[in-house]
Formats: sequence, structure tokens, C-alpha cells
Amino acid sequence: MADKEIAQDDQRVAVVTGGSSGIGEATARALAGDGWYVIVAARRVDRLEKIAAEIGGGAVRLDVTDDDSVAEFAARIDRVDLLVNNAGGAKGLDPVKEADLEDWQWMYETNVLGTLRVTLALRDKLVASEGLIVNMASVAALNPYAGGAGYNAAKFGLRAMTRVQRIEEATEGTNIRVTEIDPGRVKTDFSLVRFKGDRDKADAVYEGHLNLGPEDIAEAVRWVASLPAHVNIDRIHIMPRDQV
Repeated sequence: MADKEIAQDDQRVAVVTGGSSGIGEATARALAGDGWYVIVAARRVDRLEKIAAEIGGGAVRLDVTDDDSVAEFAARIDRVDLLVNNAGGAKGLDPVKEADLEDWQWMYETNVLGTLRVTLALRDKLVASEGLIVNMASVAALNPYAGGAGYNAAKFGLRAMTRVQRIEEATEGTNIRVTEIDPGRVKTDFSLVRFKGDRDKADAVYEGHLNLGPEDIAEAVRWVASLPAHVNIDRIHIMPRDQV
């Protein structure tokens, strides 16, 4: 077992999954700028370690689709004040009649069950700190589109889970806050993953449009996390000006 990740003094601890690039990396940098000790978590350890060194945080390998990986990850962390469930993604843009079951399974495992695994593993620590959970959903959780059924279904599922969790934590009186953030079109490697490395298809998604950057979404997370404990931001929908 590797050494535990321990913040200095009484420093607040944030965990950011999918933290090796894109929105996750930008979020880690924004939170660190606000004084958080940020633990970046993903599968690409080399990228994580570089980011952690630059922000004065920690880097821990994490595969949200693997039970053992999540358990090992949680065992290295003593305190969590903020959990940003950012790991997710899409694969394919096929109509339902041509659905690739492996792509659908990956999307559900990563976006829904991955979020659930990490949340369950860290929940006791979040209860102890009366912490905040931010789930990164998508406008795809609200607006279905042709070819998007697999990703729509996964993000609809994540949104439903987030809504129920918000109700249950409030009813139980744990003082855990739960926020859903729904980004629109953000220029990252999202489309490159969706099109399985086809750069031309990925670039075409963003050409001729205004696009958000990862830093725009990170600023929303930073703001939510900066608010006093009696404030719960329920949902934030963020889109570029030309996306409706």
C-alpha cells in the first residue's frame, strides 16, 4: 500500500476524478488556486504526477470502472471535503438500431457506476467533513439527440442518481451538499474519445462554433465550492452563446 495522501495542517481536501486532462485538470488547478489540497485521480499516472507537482497536490491512479482500484484509492485518503465526479465520456455516434453494446456498457460503467463507486467509497469521509459532491453531468442529460442515445442514457442516469442523492442527503440530515453541473459544448478531447481517435471527426464538432474551454467549467466548480456550507447550488447549465 502506498503512503496516504495527507494535506497540510487543516487544509481542505478536494478529490477530482478524470483529473489528468480537460475539465478535470482545469478544475484541479482552479481549486488549488483557492487554497485546496487537490488529489487528482485518473489512469494516466504520468500526467497526474506532473499536474500534482505543479499545483502542490497529490496524484493517485484511479480506474472508476474497477472495484479494486476504487477501494485502493479510497484507502489512501483520510479526509475529503469536496468530491468532483468528473470522470466520464462518450463513445460512438451510432443510431439505436446500430448500437454497439460494448460502447454503451463503457458509457454506463464510466458515467454512472463509476460515479457511484467513488461516491460510495468516499461517502463516510464526506459525511465526517459535511462535504460537497459535484457531479459532472451534461446538457445531454436534458436534451436527447440523434446518435447520442447511449451517452444520453448514461447522463440521464447520472442526473437521476444525482437528484435522488440530493433528496436523500437532505432528508437524512448529513449536511452533505450535492451539485449537478451540465456543460454544453466544451473543446476538449471529449470528441476525440467519442470518435476513437479520429481527429478530423473530432475537430469538425467544434469548427465554426463558439466553444467553451475547460477553464469555464472549472470556474463554475470553483465558485460552487467557495460558497458557505448553508448554500447548495442545485444545478448549473453552462453553454457557449451560440448553443441553445
